[in-house]
Amino acid sequence: MSSEVILRVVDVWKWFGKVLALREVNMDVYRGELLVLLGPSGSGKSTLLRIIGGLEYPSRGKVYMDGEDITFYPPYKRDTCMVFQSLALFPHMTVYDNVAYGLKIRKVPKSEIDKRVDAVLDMLRIKELKNRKVTQLSGGQRQRVAIARALILNPKVLLLDEPLGALDLKLRKELHVELKNLHKEVGNTWIFVTHDQEEALTLADRIGIMNNGRLEQIGDKWDIYEKPSSKFVADFIGETNLISGKVKSFINRDIAVVDWKGLEIYATTVEGIDKNNDIFISIRPENISISKERPSGTDGLNILTAEIIDEIFKGSYVTYYVKLSNKEIIRVAVLSKDADFEVGDHVYVYWLYNKGVVLRE
Repeated sequence: MSSEVILRVVDVWKWFGKVLALREVNMDVYRGELLVLLGPSGSGKSTLLRIIGGLEYPSRGKVYMDGEDITFYPPYKRDTCMVFQSLALFPHMTVYDNVAYGLKIRKVPKSEIDKRVDAVLDMLRIKELKNRKVTQLSGGQRQRVAIARALILNPKVLLLDEPLGALDLKLRKELHVELKNLHKEVGNTWIFVTHDQEEALTLADRIGIMNNGRLEQIGDKWDIYEKPSSKFVADFIGETNLISGKVKSFINRDIAVVDWKGLEIYATTVEGIDKNNDIFISIRPENISISKERPSGTDGLNILTAEIIDEIFKGSYVTYYVKLSNKEIIRVAVLSKDADFEVGDHVYVYWLYNKGVVLRE
């Protein structure tokens, strides 16, 4: 992925009548990256994608490609192509005719069309389907045809709006790997919209989290997961325990002492957090340990007594639900090979204070 910005979204707002769909969105997209826009339904991610593709215009703000203002260019004047969830293939046409359609409109010579169609179908491993009608194809095959039709035009930016949403889970997972490899092979810039966090974490070079029309956070998947910027991001990506507490005091301004419904715990301080502030602490289940014996070497550890009230087997690991003395319930993830606990066991749960991320709303 290059550090060169190919697409820039500047202070974009969008109203549909009285409904505010996007608010103050600012985003840089780098040349050659696969950026995933992730968020729940109605978060504004598809609206943002359509504004980038020229299918909608912003109520306020600008969109630039390679430094040129394309905000109000129609789709055919900007170097983008879109793949929709519905695919929008022509059912009466063959695979060849669907893929070649855009080149025919552009008056490309037939010999060149044939060459490029064969190349892109070969890349997507559907060359043997060239003469079939799209109605004769499986869902995964039709998906490849839709992507081939967009890629053959060699756009600077390929826009994909939940393109795998209609496929079953097994096929989606297979296509995740194929799409990731295809993006590396093609090398152009992709912006991919999804509400599926596993899909985002599998595909993305970077992830932009959308919520209520805002771009909450954008960064690489590790930063999004390990250093969420808000309660929403922490809760939306992966599994987490969200602890609600009040800051009581500080230890050398490096460690906050937090009252959590009668329990005293420790957390890393962050800028802007003061005494008596209400905060949230996000702690991932895999960052919490569990033991039948009280751990030794307690420096920097939060150590709490608990009772196991439920367990869920998830293949490689087991999630234990434990109830603390303040009646709060948290989740602890343990590798299956180490999961020798049972419901009803009285245990200690513990974690290093710096494994929790302190958040405001």
